[in-house]
Parts: sequence; structure tokens; C-alpha cells
Amino acid sequence: MSTLTEVASGYQAGRTLPLRVELVRQLKRRRTLAMGAVLAVLPFVLLIAFAIGGDPGGRNNQVTLMDTATASGANFAAVNLFVSAGFLLVIPVALFCGDTVASEASWSSLRYLLAAPVPRARLLWSKLVVALGMSLAAMVLLPLVALAAGTAAYGWGPLQIPTGGALEAGTAVQRLLVAVAYVFVSQLVTAGLAFWLSTRTDAPLGAVGGAVGLTIVGNVLDAVTALGHWRDFLPAHWQFAWADAVQPRPEWSGMIQGTALSVTYALVLFALAFRGFARKDVVS
Repeated sequence: MSTLTEVASGYQAGRTLPLRVELVRQLKRRRTLAMGAVLAVLPFVLLIAFAIGGDPGGRNNQVTLMDTATASGANFAAVNLFVSAGFLLVIPVALFCGDTVASEASWSSLRYLLAAPVPRARLLWSKLVVALGMSLAAMVLLPLVALAAGTAAYGWGPLQIPTGGALEAGTAVQRLLVAVAYVFVSQLVTAGLAFWLSTRTDAPLGAVGGAVGLTIVGNVLDAVTALGHWRDFLPAHWQFAWADAVQPRPEWSGMIQGTALSVTYALVLFALAFRGFARKDVVS
């Protein structure tokens, strides 16, 4: 009895489920390794596509970012970010944030974690921080591999801007870092949706699929020009505002509006997740 009393008196909620433990658990999962492999392979798929199809060129006298893909490693990295930001990078965010709590419920291990005892807020906080950290790592991995592969294939040089001009290689890398950071912030809405759904269901696929589906709906609505200025309230409307950072004179207004909108939505969704989970009857 005295031993139990000593353990209870030394109990500290903040030391339960350390971040490193949760991180190791998530890194060992197959879905993490599979997603990392997909993101790392994509740049090489594009390299092969350009090698087979030849150098891209402007069409109808219009030059796009895709047409400059083989100009340098920086251009190749920017193209990889461009083709993946709209959908591919949504998947790891939805996967890491939507699977994290729901998977524990599906394995019937969630109640045992809470009985450890791990406070509910502490459990959610640990899982959310790790999920967001892995999402950020996924977004850094793709352009990083693309930059290395593109530099090996096309050389280290300035980033050629389709509208004219160029950015020196060092400046281009800094601007690409800003672009990656913005893409991550813009995906916080998807992260919030996935995490909230993860606390509401015992089906990981439902949480992940729901977040991806709602993100797609947002993209479709943004394409409806009849909505006019209402589209400004859609996170999807600002998802490519990062392109303004890779200009000779960067424009920040779009990224500022997109960041404010994404952070606001995300905070509301995260708050709903914590509030709902605190009152949830966990039986699985």
C-alpha cells in the first residue's frame, strides 16, 4: 500500500505519454514508411517523365512554371511543390492527423492509454504535436529530395521565373523555404478537420477520407467563379499564394490572408476536438 502511495504522490500528468514515445510509435508504422517512400519517389518519377518526353517548352507563346522545370535544381523543386501542393500533400496531413486517435480506438487500446493514467488533454496534445511534426517533415521531404535530384540532373543555378527574370540559387532556396512553410500553414485546415474527425470516430479511414473529401469539396467550390468574393473565405482559394514568394519582388498580401484564414479555421477545429474528446465516453 505504501508503494502505491509513493507512486501516486509522484505522479505528474505532464510526464505521461512523452512526445518521443509517441513519435517512435508513429515512425514505426507502415503507413508512415509508405508515405515517406511515395514522397521521396515522386521527384524521380518526374525526372524520368522529362527524360522520356524531352524538355518542356512554352505552348501558345505562354511560359509556365512547368515549362521551366529543367532549367535548374531550384526550378525542379518549385515544380514538384506546385504539382503536389493541391492534392498530394493533403494526403499525408490527413493521414497523420486523422489516423492518430481513431487508430487507437480501432485497436481498442485508447481506453488503456487513458487508464495509464494519461489525461485526455495530454494524450491529444502529444498526438497532435507529433502528427503536425510528421506532416511538416513530409512537406520538407518532397522539395528537399526534388532539389537534390534536380541539381544532380540539371545543375545548380538560378530559379528562372516564367514571367521574366531569375532568382539567384541562394535566394531561391530561401524563398522555397518560405513557400514550404506557407504550404504547411495552408494545410492546417485539413489537419484540423482530420484531427477533429479522428476524435469523433473509431474508423481511421473515415477520419482520413472525410478530411480529404472535404478538402476536395473546398477546391471544387473555389473553382465556381459565380461565388465571387465568397471564395475568399475558402482556404483552397489561397493555397497557391506561395507562388508570390518566388517572384523578383515577392508579394505577401495573399499569403497573409491565407495564413490568417487557415490558422483561424484550424484553431476552431482543434478546440472542437479537445472539447468533444474531453466529454466523450471512451469504450474502445
